[in-house]
Amino acid sequence: MPDRKDIHYFGAGPAPLPTEVLEEASKVLLNYEKKGIGITEISHRSPEANAILASTKSALRTLLSIPDSDGPDGYEILFLQGGGSGEFSATVYHMVSIWVAKQWKHIQNHSHIGVGEDVAIAALRDVVEEKMKLDYLVTGSWSLKASQEAARLVGEEKVNIVADARKHREGGKFGVVPAEDTFTATTDEADCAMTYYCDNETVDGVEFQAPPSGHNLVADMSSNFLSRPIDVKRHAAIFGGAQKNIGTTGVTLAIISKKFLPPHAEMADSKLLRKLGLPVGPVVLDWPTIAKNNSLYNTLPIFDVWIAGQVMERLISLHSDASSAIKGQEDESDKKAGMLYGALDGYPEIYSVVPDMSVRSRMNICVRVKGGHAEAEKAFLKGAEAKGLMGLKGHRSVGGVRISNYNAVPVAAAEKLTAYLEEFAKEQK
Repeated sequence: MPDRKDIHYFGAGPAPLPTEVLEEASKVLLNYEKKGIGITEISHRSPEANAILASTKSALRTLLSIPDSDGPDGYEILFLQGGGSGEFSATVYHMVSIWVAKQWKHIQNHSHIGVGEDVAIAALRDVVEEKMKLDYLVTGSWSLKASQEAARLVGEEKVNIVADARKHREGGKFGVVPAEDTFTATTDEADCAMTYYCDNETVDGVEFQAPPSGHNLVADMSSNFLSRPIDVKRHAAIFGGAQKNIGTTGVTLAIISKKFLPPHAEMADSKLLRKLGLPVGPVVLDWPTIAKNNSLYNTLPIFDVWIAGQVMERLISLHSDASSAIKGQEDESDKKAGMLYGALDGYPEIYSVVPDMSVRSRMNICVRVKGGHAEAEKAFLKGAEAKGLMGLKGHRSVGGVRISNYNAVPVAAAEKLTAYLEEFAKEQK
């Protein structure tokens, strides 16, 4: 039976966690803070649970310089369930509700003073049908799924595909981020409820080099969270599942601008949305409800929040200056990715990196061996496993090889895989 130190895991998620965090987790599962019960047994409404929430929020604010004002310039941190896929829906429910509330207020205050409610609602329905748009940048499998969920909820006619990367690459496959001068954003910003993008496409190995332009920008950062600094203030909302760079499966993080939360933003009530034929979301995905209840509206998996907090605090402790911790992690991610891409590019007759060089992900390195030759890829994976290099098989939808280079993958693991890449390539010549 192999020891943990003999295995290096490059799976795309759930991803590896720092061994030190897991060792401490094994202790608190049995006895948390000498209370005689484990952390999974404490109440999510207990003082201990609230302390875990507070410390995890504090660590995240430190790492990403998240504004902490009570005013509209501040940002709320939420812990939810449902993963990134749940937030595909939550973002639509929330941003559509805000957009509708603004239009309803305008109609009530200006356009239809003195007319009956039925007439005003009919006018609002016309505005929704004619003007409301949700902008989506489709650059990979996950942003495609997000756009499809939006279309399912509000109708295809209300979803504006600002960019479809498949139309900008030979073969019609993902692998580029189109130039912004090709974007077809909603012309009038007042008509745009939100602009969605996926910062790092886990399946396709594509990563934005900087945030795109867009009105009411919403970002899915599930697979590159905490791997580099984020310009939080450019976004209306940022969300991500914890199971890649932050922690365990079961908790989702969301960073929401208070401009888009009560009391700074009005929300359309469920009765109005139903009259318009728009969906009303489940309460467990309702950001205002979760924020009002300090993420404790329903039973939150406190152990998963604790794990995330420990990962963040460890990242801070690795650097003498807490404010530079995230830059230090970016430098390490770049170093590992540089080694791996360097080895792959050194043997072009053996390895072909899938995405364009300009948008290569540091987190998910997608490769074909000998142009996708089935036996060659099988041999590569078998040889890697023999050396304790695990989790390298590509996503089932695209095949090939995928090296997930998340934060908890140590430099030593990247070095060992780099050596294997070179060894395998030389054997194939």
